[in-house]
Amino acid sequence: MHPQDLKTALQTGLLSFPLTDFDADHQFNARGYAQRLEWLMPYGATVLFAAGGTGEFFSLEPVEFTEVIKVAAQTCKGRVPIVAGAGGATRLAIQYAQAAEAAGAQGILLLPHYLTEASQEGLIAHVQAVCRSVKLGVIIYNRGACKLTATSLQILADTCPNLIGFKDGLGDIERMVSIYQTLGDRFAYLGGLPTAEVYCHAYRALGVPTYSSAVFNFIPRTAMQFYNAYRDGDKATTDRLLQTFFLPYIALRNQGEGYAVSIVKAGATIAGHSAGPVRPPLSDLKPAQVETLRGLIALLGSQDQHY
Repeated sequence: MHPQDLKTALQTGLLSFPLTDFDADHQFNARGYAQRLEWLMPYGATVLFAAGGTGEFFSLEPVEFTEVIKVAAQTCKGRVPIVAGAGGATRLAIQYAQAAEAAGAQGILLLPHYLTEASQEGLIAHVQAVCRSVKLGVIIYNRGACKLTATSLQILADTCPNLIGFKDGLGDIERMVSIYQTLGDRFAYLGGLPTAEVYCHAYRALGVPTYSSAVFNFIPRTAMQFYNAYRDGDKATTDRLLQTFFLPYIALRNQGEGYAVSIVKAGATIAGHSAGPVRPPLSDLKPAQVETLRGLIALLGSQDQHY
């Protein structure tokens, strides 16, 4: 897929990050993962991000990572573009990006580097090196230790033709306004804060029209219902879903560190499409929390209807 074609796909519908399936011994479950993708694809997400944050990229070994991307690319080939996560220190991020390209991915989501802070010059060099190592379209994820400014992104836009997307996970309104006003339509802009449905209306006003939905992993019909209402300006529907599901869901998610992933895996299990446990250092929800989530999901009704 040409980088500009990926850019178009990123701007035309709901995006999501499939969970990575593990068995009871925390080993990658390739068959379960392929079945998960087959279940989710008909609901209509326009791009799926394999081995992203919700897919526990940070817990995967390099060999496992390649297998995850291969399964995703083969399962979704010709139907839904697969963007692969890549991250860590520059040389390691390059290895992940090149492995994803060889495995059949159509794009790269460049996740934040490791713990240490970095200067803008260092971040620019890091992103340039990864972009130049592949022919795929690259999306930068501004989050954690990676906090690029509008000036830095302009340099990257001028020097990296295949850098086609910007995903914001900081929630810094002043920074986001500056970036959009500086770069305009040079990038596809994606909302990347946890449970993006809560922020999507505000982000659209900042120039960010699309977002990635984690809850698509276990309530895909509702996730699409919310996205379609958001796209069509149906505020009555989005307000109803925010009040009855998303705000109580966030309150539950905030009861534990790292629960942004754990709660999605719990939801998938409740929905009958278990992806197994999370890997340490994450921890699974407690039984009482699982029951609270079960009650919230029950209020939404059947998830079988496709859009």
